[in-house]
Amino acid sequence: MFNKGQLAGLMKQAQAMQDNLKKAQDELAFIEVTAESGNGMVKVTMTCKHDVKRVEIDPSLLGEDKDMLEDLVAAAFNAAVRKAEDLSQEKMGKLTAGMPGLPGGMKLPF
Repeated sequence: MFNKGQLAGLMKQAQAMQDNLKKAQDELAFIEVTAESGNGMVKVTMTCKHDVKRVEIDPSLLGEDKDMLEDLVAAAFNAAVRKAEDLSQEKMGKLTAGMPGLPGGMKLPF
């Protein structure tokens, strides 16, 4: 069992980790990723908090088939979301790598 000193130290470490996680989450709002589809004809830029900043569509697509354009936009959005998620997991994973007792596959923040 823990004595009072050990428990206080553990609580202090937990608070520091929580502060670091909060800071990292806040930083994710400013990190942007860009993904594309259709060989770069459609590009989506979003933050790692999934706020879309830009959608770029090559002018040559504007006269094309509406269904194809919609598919390319959806594909670019999905690719951007995957990039944002991967980058977020990488950044948060660095902070939680040394945390003992977390079950495998558990995502933070809870």
